[in-house]
Amino acid sequence: MKILITGGAGYIGAELSKSLAAQKEVTQIIVYDNLSRANYNLFFGEAVFKNKLQFIQADILDNRSLRKALKDVDVVYHLAAKVTTPFSNLDASQFEQINHWGTADLVYALEENDIKKFVFISSSAVYGHSAEMVDELTPTNPMGFYGISKLRAEGHVMRLFDNMHTIILRCSNVYGYSTNMRFDAVINKLMFDANFFKRIQINGNGAQYRSFIHIDKVTQVLTKLCTTHIESGIYNLVDKNLDINTVVETLQDIYPGMEFQFLNQHIAMPQIQVTLNGKLNKFISIPETHFKTELLTFKNRFAF
Repeated sequence: MKILITGGAGYIGAELSKSLAAQKEVTQIIVYDNLSRANYNLFFGEAVFKNKLQFIQADILDNRSLRKALKDVDVVYHLAAKVTTPFSNLDASQFEQINHWGTADLVYALEENDIKKFVFISSSAVYGHSAEMVDELTPTNPMGFYGISKLRAEGHVMRLFDNMHTIILRCSNVYGYSTNMRFDAVINKLMFDANFFKRIQINGNGAQYRSFIHIDKVTQVLTKLCTTHIESGIYNLVDKNLDINTVVETLQDIYPGMEFQFLNQHIAMPQIQVTLNGKLNKFISIPETHFKTELLTFKNRFAF
């Protein structure tokens, strides 16, 4: 089985690449990435790819390179995207070009090839903000440029539903240690500040809820999708809903004496919670883990 991963050198992509390399069914992995985040850690460390990995440094908007990379590929994971938490309302043209039209170009290329399965990583940001629990049937209402660009990308991907095995995963906020870290993600940022500065900052009053999932669970689900048949469609990928104050309390248990400061405490921040028992659970189970245990494991990955 030959697999292409756009954005394969990124935060999630690096872990997925290693996980797929361990699968006996996988014979080749093509990591397609422009290295815009300077994610070079994929290329160092323990040799885990067993001569299965091919790297292509190219942009998702490079039609020629993209079409060439798709030759004889069986499965495509599309992870390449512009993500800048929490600045999703800045630089609208970049979100539009990369997330929307980059995905559109990929879909056009897929329609010209005999691909067996396509997995697109979208985002729960397409739902926008809601005081009510949301699920796959909830009308979308993205508020920022990132969510808007992802929803527009979904529109192109849905064209493939009738002609190709196609999965859209609306992923919640991802956290946890990866070979290539993202420290603009909320929990990762709080962990870094708590560990090295013993002080964190919280926007709003901390009562706002967010949906989350650990990167190990994202990797497990994506790896299983390689060989598990589920119906083409849209699925939420979420593990837990937490208010930020609960995250802070857990950090206080892990880092006694940690200081915290509320910014704009008088402002009620937007929130969203995603139903945990979604459509995906009928096909792939997500293992249960304790949040504090996950953060303790994360803490142990820091050098000091």
